[in-house]
Amino acid sequence: MRHGHPIRFASASHRRRKSCRFAKRRSGRAASHGYRCGGGPATAARLRPIRGNFAGSQSPVKVSHTLSTYLAVQFLFWLIGVFLIFMAIAMLFDVVEMLRRTADKDDITLGLVLYMSLLKLPFLAQTTLPFMTLFAAMLTFWRLARANEAVVARAAGISAWQFILPAFLITAFLGIVAVTIINPMSAAMLEKFQKLEAEYVKNRTSMIAVSQNGLWLRQLDGGGGYSVIHALRVSPQDLILHQVIIFRFDEGHHFLERIDAPSAILQTGSWLIPEGWHSTPKPETAPVVNLKIPTDLTRTNILESFSSPETMSFWRLPEFIETIEAAGFSGHRHLLHYYALIAYPVLLSSMIFIAASFTLRINRRTGTSAALLGGLSCSFVLYFVTDIVHALGLSASIPILLAAWTPAGVSSLVGLAMLFHLEDG
Repeated sequence: MRHGHPIRFASASHRRRKSCRFAKRRSGRAASHGYRCGGGPATAARLRPIRGNFAGSQSPVKVSHTLSTYLAVQFLFWLIGVFLIFMAIAMLFDVVEMLRRTADKDDITLGLVLYMSLLKLPFLAQTTLPFMTLFAAMLTFWRLARANEAVVARAAGISAWQFILPAFLITAFLGIVAVTIINPMSAAMLEKFQKLEAEYVKNRTSMIAVSQNGLWLRQLDGGGGYSVIHALRVSPQDLILHQVIIFRFDEGHHFLERIDAPSAILQTGSWLIPEGWHSTPKPETAPVVNLKIPTDLTRTNILESFSSPETMSFWRLPEFIETIEAAGFSGHRHLLHYYALIAYPVLLSSMIFIAASFTLRINRRTGTSAALLGGLSCSFVLYFVTDIVHALGLSASIPILLAAWTPAGVSSLVGLAMLFHLEDG
């Protein structure tokens, strides 16, 4: 007894209530260990484990449809915004460059320049889409991290892999659509652009085409007419045409003569026909020996006159590669482009891993500037590595298949390694 008050011993129920209040005051520590307060029938209060998932749980919760839709919409919003900005800048620079190149051309109007730039725009979009995807993903994850939405999702038990899954699926689907649907359209538009460029800007007069029936050349003659040359096979090292037929026309498209020869050799300023037969519209033929036909063609511009790989549809490339190789030319450029298109969806998807590695963990210690600078550096490294590896593939220093898949493979492995290193759940 103290000061006249009797001593009272706490009952069991009172001790349980007091123990629960104490546990609630330490809810942070109790929750971190996965326990909650509960009472027994006749014993003191005890802490019982909570059934559920936490940020550190080994079995992350299932992502709801609402959250997946929200993340997908956020990524699409930034992707469309970055796409429009990139295309506006590309269009502006391309128009300025075309105006500079055509400043001394009186027959080229501003409307034609704008039309040519629009024809080139889909090709530029397909070329820069990996970088646009990288920047859009970085902006998306940066915004979610700065708004603590990524932190809340992680605290709810959602792993980084689940968090980036909507953006990854969108990017993979976009890559497949870009190769199978958009690529044929951009190739046709780029081919139209190159024809207009050759006609109005470069004043190129000769044309070349390869078909299953052999090689076809068209060149202007010195007298205003033109010649059409057909050959079944070509020796590309010294530019010797085999099984040659030459049709010559005047400037009014009237047939002048035909020359059949076993071979034709390209020399400086002329084709040399060692031996052959000469025919005219009149029913008479005559043999020819060491006949020279004027030409403005060179070995370099003949090889460069082939349709560039970018102007060939993804679906037409395999047949075209077989055709030019059967004609005696190398199909390495087109084969490299074909394999690169197959790897394109993988390259596009790898940008999501790299973006998440740099931006999902933005905090006060790792500032925004450092993360964005890291992502920007990765984009420049990817651009230069792609050019170097493709050049090595074209020079036969490394296999074509390896050269085409190296950018996509390295980007995916680096992104996955960084994400595995940073992800602890």
